[in-house]
Amino acid sequence: MAKSNELQLDQEQLAEAWRQTLPELLQSGDRCKVQPDEADQKALRVSIDIAGHQAYNIDFKVGYVDSREVKVELIDVEKDQKAIDERGGLVQELIHDYTRHLHECAQSLHQLTHA
Repeated sequence: MAKSNELQLDQEQLAEAWRQTLPELLQSGDRCKVQPDEADQKALRVSIDIAGHQAYNIDFKVGYVDSREVKVELIDVEKDQKAIDERGGLVQELIHDYTRHLHECAQSLHQLTHA
């Protein structure tokens, strides 16, 4: 029997819900791609192309700790399709902002994930 706070949603349904919700929380012009994480049934891979920032792309892993809480991990930051050092000031700010957007998306899907 599943614990009451365990994620009960099919991974593809979850990814689809994120595909519909996340773009509403991003800056206009930003593009995102949400895919199920093949290695982790309770996680999604989110790739965000940031508008107006010299072709930055940030990849995250969003894992559901339970039905209410997500853990966001930075996977990669690219600029002009080349991996870059993510420790710079502007990049850190972007990572922080988009991590917040991912938490907002999880929060807005709370009704769906916390059945």
